[in-house]
Amino acid sequence: MVRSDEADAFYFGVYSAIQEIPVGRVTTYGHIAALCGYPQRPRQVGVCLKHLPADPSMRHHNGNVPWQRVINAKGLISPRSAPSGARNQAETLRAEGVTVTENAMGELSVDFDTHGWFPETLPSEETSSQEGAEG
Repeated sequence: MVRSDEADAFYFGVYSAIQEIPVGRVTTYGHIAALCGYPQRPRQVGVCLKHLPADPSMRHHNGNVPWQRVINAKGLISPRSAPSGARNQAETLRAEGVTVTENAMGELSVDFDTHGWFPETLPSEETSSQEGAEG
């Protein structure tokens, strides 16, 4: 499928923002959308992740974009079309030191107070603005 330049820019921004989430931390689809300048597009962040390439020759792929660090606004790992998808995400997060709990309904969740990552701006943007102020 061919994407417009605007869609390509959105995907690039989403993937780049997600790459800045530190190990052991999680954030939400909505927070990534807001950091990218589109607070009304959290679902589109999910679409970007759904279409994250597996091909390591691509600039952004599932090996260098930590997709597992993005969860929903309730702190839940969103269900996937494949039943094992949420469990795989939980195990990947646990391997990074994130505590993932399961409730009686089988929902997998992360405590934002412990593992949340919600900066007002991306760290890369803070560095850029500081350099501009110094120069």
